[in-house]
Amino acid sequence: AMGDKPGPNITATYGDKWLDAKATFYGSDPRGAAPDDHGGACGYKDVDKAPFDGMTGCGNEPIFKDGLACGSCYEIKCKEPAECSGEPVLIKITDKNYEHIAAYHFDLSGKAFGAMAKKGEEDKLRKAGELMLQFRRVKCEYPSDTKIAFHVEKGSSPNYLALLVKYAAGDGNIVGVDIKPKGSDEFLPMKQSWGAIWRMDPPKPLKGPFTIRLTSESGGHVEQDDVIPEDWKPDTVYKSKIQF
Repeated sequence: AMGDKPGPNITATYGDKWLDAKATFYGSDPRGAAPDDHGGACGYKDVDKAPFDGMTGCGNEPIFKDGLACGSCYEIKCKEPAECSGEPVLIKITDKNYEHIAAYHFDLSGKAFGAMAKKGEEDKLRKAGELMLQFRRVKCEYPSDTKIAFHVEKGSSPNYLALLVKYAAGDGNIVGVDIKPKGSDEFLPMKQSWGAIWRMDPPKPLKGPFTIRLTSESGGHVEQDDVIPEDWKPDTVYKSKIQF
């Protein structure tokens, strides 16, 4: 038996080794993106649309890592039941799985669960409800024109700034966000709020434009000057020109 204790954390050291996990699926649409609001514990919305395309899942704690693994990419495949194709498919972590039924447990969108099936047998595979899959963490690749995007969250103001960071390639996940307001010489660290959302309660009101520097899990950095403009607004997406 695999036991219900979480396994060791999965990190950005990409190995070729496949590990075993329990797989289930969730959401009211068995062929869909799950969860029902197309969001989840990472804070991303529209996970049913490109570039996530509903190929998403929840990881248990060693995969989700308190949200620091949001956006990381995995290949998953299954050998049995007979409907399994054995071919790997790619998913992204967009949500948290709170169950402790195995060392590693992916609660997948219905679409991702079905994608492990032989062609035409997706619905039949979903009838299994639960199976063993094999997984490994891989580098995230996005279409070449996909750049990192920043969503300034609702409720942000000069005295409180919250940013959702999405579409990072490479490791796929962000472990540090630093911000440099206009006229400042130094970067100020933001704190992880929850999921892929980073926040700051500045000592004095923040004035844009903002330069942002990101750190990925394996220590890579990208930064862009003035990526968020002077007249920024809450609940708005600002696309960057940067990518890992």
